[in-house]
Amino acid sequence: MELRHVDPRNLKPNPSNPRRIAPSEHADRQMIANIKATGITQPPVVRPDGDDLVIVAGHGRVRAAIGAGFEQIIVLVRGPDDGADNLRALSENVVRVQMGPVDQWRTIEALTSDNWTEEAIGDALALPVRTIKKLRLLAHIHPEMLDQIAKGDMPQESLLRTIAAAGADEQASVWKKRKPKKGEETVIWHEVARALDKRRIYAKNAKFGPDEEQAFGIVWEDDLFEQGDQDNRYTTQVEAFFAAQAAWVEANLPKNGVILQIDEYGQGKLPPKAERNWGQPRKSDTIGRYVDTRDGSVKEIVYRLPKEEPKKGKNAASGGTSETLSEPTRTRPEITQKGLAIIGDFRTDALVRALVENEIDDFTLLSLLVVAFAADNVDVKASGYSSPMRRGLAHRLANEGRITQDAALVRKAARDMLAHVLNCRPGYHSSGAAARLVGDAIGADAHLPNMATDDFLSSLSKAALEKAAAQHSVLPRPRAKETRAALIDQLAGATFVLPAARFALSEEEIANQLARAAERAEEDEGEGQNVDGFDTEIGATDEDGDPEEDQQAEEFA
Repeated sequence: MELRHVDPRNLKPNPSNPRRIAPSEHADRQMIANIKATGITQPPVVRPDGDDLVIVAGHGRVRAAIGAGFEQIIVLVRGPDDGADNLRALSENVVRVQMGPVDQWRTIEALTSDNWTEEAIGDALALPVRTIKKLRLLAHIHPEMLDQIAKGDMPQESLLRTIAAAGADEQASVWKKRKPKKGEETVIWHEVARALDKRRIYAKNAKFGPDEEQAFGIVWEDDLFEQGDQDNRYTTQVEAFFAAQAAWVEANLPKNGVILQIDEYGQGKLPPKAERNWGQPRKSDTIGRYVDTRDGSVKEIVYRLPKEEPKKGKNAASGGTSETLSEPTRTRPEITQKGLAIIGDFRTDALVRALVENEIDDFTLLSLLVVAFAADNVDVKASGYSSPMRRGLAHRLANEGRITQDAALVRKAARDMLAHVLNCRPGYHSSGAAARLVGDAIGADAHLPNMATDDFLSSLSKAALEKAAAQHSVLPRPRAKETRAALIDQLAGATFVLPAARFALSEEEIANQLARAAERAEEDEGEGQNVDGFDTEIGATDEDGDPEEDQQAEEFA
């Protein structure tokens, strides 16, 4: 046998090479990078075949040398074929033991003591620098823990992350209490990790900047076990993080913003009687902000306070009668007031989108305008207050003293007037059945958002929740919270709309409306009036103007 310098391009592959399946491109790139950095540490074995040299073992090294651009490499030239070449080639690929993970971690750490930088090690092994940093971090785990891992008792990566992030003294102290007793071969790693666990707050949830970091002494560490293309910085200085976050919230409140108090669950607490706005925020709404105690993120809740309704009658002025009437025991409705408020916001936003985007023929549009005149929140008088929005729309159509003949302008104004007037939100300004009729007529259901969320489903009674779950083949769980979670998982990627939240009136609602209309017709007979159809009772009017109408005028004008 002899060592010889040869051009790797002149070596012939062995036609009997036992490795027929080519390695992956990543493996080839890794081999090329390694050979560029360290050279070929083990020469390929070749044998003469006439004037050629045939590779016995080392096809991958030869291929990598060519890929690395080497002009010459050293090979070990054996004698003529003695019939054992196939065995040697098989042994080259089979009888080998890969270095264990702990040895890899320790060796990479040792390389840094030999003046190898992390970048150079990464280049040599074709690994990202971030991975090299992670492997070095693992090499600093308590030595006795590493010995245990080297025996094959490998913890899950999530537990390794927690252990490696702890200090050396902490690891040694915990290991002293948690190491396996005599006769035990494995460690209960989750107990070790739990004893070393520290709460982490991630930088991606921070609103504050470098000034607050310096003022509150916050130091970031990099979570090397997360993906490298994200901001994985974190800190264990939880109190300092929350103080800096609270300072940012206080300094950056919007004009109509307030800082919310925290309830016993760590969530923002709204003022009494406040109604949360689940739809598009308006200028008159209040923006409440707070720091979530779970992850330190800044959360925002948009809400509005109800307007005080004028008191009516004798009892209203005196505060009511002296007698207290006992109320019958009530069961929880299928949908709570919070759920009705969410549905109202969803319907109103969907109705506005439908009026803007959906096809509506002129006959239907004219019918909708007539229906809108019967809405609960519409009051038309011979003389009186007219909102800026309605005046603006009228000005569009009657500019310069003449009614416009521009059909497109008329259609746009009609849609805007409907969007301005109709309101599905429960309470003082609700349009009642009229808005539901309009929404059903123009297909506004298509614009309702996904209601398979914990916020909405928590507003349903247990019976209503289980009914919705059964419709989607979800079996009821012992607790409503578990049923909600199962239903949300089942509907992942789909759009769920509660049937009761759709615009179409139920048969019961239609019957109630017709009955109320009949009662009104009987009451009005003496005055020569004839009421036919849905209830037209006016819920309330705002003689002095409504700032919400002014805001809507800006949206649609």
